[in-house]
Amino acid sequence: MTSLFQILMLLLDILYFIVIAHVIMSWLINFQVLNLRQQLVAQIWYGLNRLLDPVYSRVRAIIPQMGGLDLAPLVVLIGVAIARIVLMKNAALFY
Repeated sequence: MTSLFQILMLLLDILYFIVIAHVIMSWLINFQVLNLRQQLVAQIWYGLNRLLDPVYSRVRAIIPQMGGLDLAPLVVLIGVAIARIVLMKNAALFY
């Protein structure tokens, strides 16, 4: 049971860091610190977009549009935090 718990926590940690990297990279691209004409930057950016698009599209279907503000990463991060709390509380019941 602990190995399943650890695997789920690891997957949530990975998702958390990928979302944070995507948000920071989007800021750096928008402020023109990073340039998408560089091949490595473009590959990383498109890879992150392809990875997170299924998650973001489900969230964007639920939350209302806020103009130019995308709240999908924030909602995903809050969801990851809630999932971690629920897993931690339920794991404490088994010990």
